[in-house]
Amino acid sequence: MKAQVKWIGEEMFVGTSESGHTIVLDANAGALAPSPLESVLISLGGCSSVDVVSILQKARQNIKSCNVLISATRVDTVPKLFSDIHLRFVIEGNDVSEKHVERAVSLSADKYCSVALMLNKSVNITHDFEINNI
Repeated sequence: MKAQVKWIGEEMFVGTSESGHTIVLDANAGALAPSPLESVLISLGGCSSVDVVSILQKARQNIKSCNVLISATRVDTVPKLFSDIHLRFVIEGNDVSEKHVERAVSLSADKYCSVALMLNKSVNITHDFEINNI
């Protein structure tokens, strides 16, 4: 896997993936686009959500939506690394089983999500969930 990041002026950068997709990053506290660290949180949420949705679909759970709310704390010293990240999965559907959601979230965090497994080595990652049966 390869990627390229190109400076496009001031504190703006454009990242291009090997597959040809681009994202804009703003190192100016995310004024015009996500900051690099915000993109890490988005990547973590995306990676985890892919797992959770896939696991729930394979378990034949009738889910309509999956939304993950991510909050993070950074240390005060430079470099300002993440110390803690919390993911809250909000699942909507019909007759969704708490047991299945708990299993899906745990499997993603502990076994499948590459981003979480990499970050877990230096960041305390926690998660919980809520189910809204509609």
